[in-house]
Amino acid sequence: MDIRRSHIFGWVLAAALAFSWVAGISRGAESPVTEPATARVVVVHDALATDAFRPRSDRVRELVSRGLTRLTGKATVQAAWMSLITTQDVVGIKVNAAAGLAGTRPEVAAALAESLLAAGLKPSQVVIWDRLSADLLSAGFNEVGKQLGVRVLSAHQAGYDESVAYTNFALGHLAWTDHEFNRTGEEVGKRSFSTRLITKEITKIVNVPSLLNHYRAGVSGCLYTLALGSVDNIQRFESSPERLADVIPELYAQENVLDKVVLNVVDALIAQYQGESQPLLHYATALNELRFSRDPVALDVLSLKELAGLREFHQITSSTNVTALVDRLYRENAPLLQLGVADPKRIQTDRN
Repeated sequence: MDIRRSHIFGWVLAAALAFSWVAGISRGAESPVTEPATARVVVVHDALATDAFRPRSDRVRELVSRGLTRLTGKATVQAAWMSLITTQDVVGIKVNAAAGLAGTRPEVAAALAESLLAAGLKPSQVVIWDRLSADLLSAGFNEVGKQLGVRVLSAHQAGYDESVAYTNFALGHLAWTDHEFNRTGEEVGKRSFSTRLITKEITKIVNVPSLLNHYRAGVSGCLYTLALGSVDNIQRFESSPERLADVIPELYAQENVLDKVVLNVVDALIAQYQGESQPLLHYATALNELRFSRDPVALDVLSLKELAGLREFHQITSSTNVTALVDRLYRENAPLLQLGVADPKRIQTDRN
């Protein structure tokens, strides 16, 4: 079924805002309509997790184990995973491969895959994925697949599902990787089709972005990388911060995405506070951390704060849009669609 999210969520946002305004009058301007939820973020740190910006696999594996057990409260890694998935699931580890060294490190994906295998999943039940095969290959994820026997697949390689689409009337130029490339017709280019990886095969998603700046979305974080990685025809959104602020939460809220995400892990081994699509190590700092949460918004809000602090510390004047439109994305639209907690006061950070 063609999901016309643009109209549906427009009505939802309008209704929610109207309700908030009316309730604010009746209860007082400073009274919240409902008590916001609390999000929990577990941060695990090891000063020796990287060496000259190169991750150390043994240390990263230990960070993954600590983060999983700490977040879930389970005694073992196997018990931690079994509280999130079942042995019948096909788990997709969503990485940010396009950014290369500035994206998700293969060592982090490998550590997560290894722990899933140790928990009882078969190699065929673990998929490392991103939008394009070329990005996965150049970033080194294919080698991880060979070493562990797990599958490494791209959204484009799997194909797009004709029956599941997000409709938005913003038009752009279709690329060769888009489902409707070379098609003609009045409706062509208005839909972004979901990859069959998440509509037909993957049953649970572990979302693993890196701590990387983005000039329009603020951070190439949990919401941005998974939302735009799960569909085709995204160039029409990328050039406009206004569109991204509306589209990213709507894409993430699709049931084939939102309902399948069981865990978000921010690769904060290295934080890059300038640039977005290529490594700029002179604008990077080794934090030697992994951050775990069920809440993608909370993680992104903390990432925005971290990157802004690093730019301030290094006296960098950035063109990153971290004001009105980023606020609209993370602090208005995402919470209204119940994607997570954006209020820093309601984010519980557990450092270990």
